[in-house]
Amino acid sequence: MKNIEVPTKRGVLLDGSLFCETKDPDTILISVTGIHGRFKSNPFYKDIGHTLNKSNIDFIYAQTCDAIRKETKKNILTGEEEIIGSFNEDFNNCEDDVEAYINYAEKNNYKHIYLAGHSLGANKIIYYLSKNNDKRIEKYILLSPADVVHLVDTISVEEKNIIKEYKDKGKDNEIIPFQLFGWVECITRTAYDWVYNNILDNVHANKDGDFSQINNITHNGAMIIGTYDKFTCGDPIGFLDNINKHTKNPEKNKLLFIEKTGHVYRRKEKELSEVILNLIKEWQIEKNENK
Repeated sequence: MKNIEVPTKRGVLLDGSLFCETKDPDTILISVTGIHGRFKSNPFYKDIGHTLNKSNIDFIYAQTCDAIRKETKKNILTGEEEIIGSFNEDFNNCEDDVEAYINYAEKNNYKHIYLAGHSLGANKIIYYLSKNNDKRIEKYILLSPADVVHLVDTISVEEKNIIKEYKDKGKDNEIIPFQLFGWVECITRTAYDWVYNNILDNVHANKDGDFSQINNITHNGAMIIGTYDKFTCGDPIGFLDNINKHTKNPEKNKLLFIEKTGHVYRRKEKELSEVILNLIKEWQIEKNENK
């Protein structure tokens, strides 16, 4: 594993990690992190990387801005230092973030690129693929996508009113006086986007939710979730099935369930890694057979 810095079009350098044990690899899986999706809280990333490497598949742990709470980075275009993190994330930049890692893989001569995302990272790749029919991507993997409505419902009416009040007073860049969801410190602009203007609100336990982004995706792939996942209104299996029903070709996607584990696959990291490896091997075989 080695640390990499991946440049975005807007000049922000994103921190990632490349798992590579082969001299001339041609296949890679990029996995976009969710909010605060660091190795410490999401150890399954290392299992995935090491498991794939044993089969000559490279892996990128792809942090976007919200993987960390707050960090000072130098913008390579302006030369100025800026602070990024979950506290001031602009969801409109997620397309740029995802594309940066795909560009990195392409520039490093990977012929076969698979794109995954965990939690809010899954929502980000849904957004990206809904806007980009990117032929460089062969398949996608959604790991525990996040029902944003379920998260926002944990915010009290009083807290929502405070966010509106700060927004109306032009306090866009001031820290709100409470932690969003009880664990995310953020500025008014970011809090407002979470609650009222969230472009990543694209998967739902509710059958009547807006699935237009999912329906716009031309790629096929797989969806994986733990049967104890709490971000699905109590029905992880029904949640994935509901998402898949709104894809263009539901019959071409695989739905996979990791038994007796939750959102970050605790104690089932190895099983998750093997499931992902087997998926990629199946897709490789299918591609060779269709040549």
